[in-house]
Amino acid sequence: MIDILAKWTVIAFGIFIIFVGFLMLFKPKNVNQILRKMASTNLINYTEITLRLIPASAMIICSDFAKYSNIFELYGWIMLITTLVLFFIPRTIHHNFSLKIAIHFKPFYFQLISPLSFLIGTFLIYGVI
Repeated sequence: MIDILAKWTVIAFGIFIIFVGFLMLFKPKNVNQILRKMASTNLINYTEITLRLIPASAMIICSDFAKYSNIFELYGWIMLITTLVLFFIPRTIHHNFSLKIAIHFKPFYFQLISPLSFLIGTFLIYGVI
């Protein structure tokens, strides 16, 4: 049962990543505004960090039966560990980092990297079906 739930979580995460790719391609200014809001409040910070735990854990669980099990397990653990680290980094540091990235990341850059979101999202979905 947990395997099925993890599989569908990874599929939903893949769809989300593809959706983010479309946002980066067609609404890059909106994505930049979202990036500027990352960790801007305690609610946003801890919600975003906590939500990252779900697909990270799902990828680790799915690594047992995924087509690319080593990649799923490695990426899941990297995501999980970095998420746990973010719990202990002061919110203001996290927010200031997001602001610095957003200042230097022009809308064109989001459009330029949007195909990576399509590839990653597709890879995640393909890896578990």
